[in-house]
Amino acid sequence: MELLIRPFTEHDQTATRQLILEGLGGHFGFIDESINPDLDDINSHYLEVGSVFVVADLAGEIVGTGALIEESESIGRLVRMSVKRTFRRQGIGRALVAYLLALAHQSGFVRLLVETNLDWYDAIGLYQSYGFTEYDRDEVSTYMSMDLVESPHPKR
Repeated sequence: MELLIRPFTEHDQTATRQLILEGLGGHFGFIDESINPDLDDINSHYLEVGSVFVVADLAGEIVGTGALIEESESIGRLVRMSVKRTFRRQGIGRALVAYLLALAHQSGFVRLLVETNLDWYDAIGLYQSYGFTEYDRDEVSTYMSMDLVESPHPKR
């Protein structure tokens, strides 16, 4: 089966919301839907304001998500990066990051930001493999950035 990274459509709403919330619930042990209102209408929160939201589709099943939003004219941010638990460690997260990095380059961003939890070591390692470096942290999150002057290919 071939993995397809494609734009989100309204038809994907329910499956996409469920995938992201299950990922958060699996990590935190609970799901507080009230702190994720953007997931109730992905189209209006992302697409209608000019952001890019993509899904990783494997034989018709949504197995991953990711979005690229504009922080400023020259800075983008990766958000809502998630891979379904049973499909992790199969290159889906890597494919999503590569796809969104290419879009960030095409959009003319010169810097890209991402935030992840301090204890999401796999995610931190993934972002580091693409050249993101930590610029700040607090008691919950690691904040990473990357200047988009190099090729969007992972370091080996």
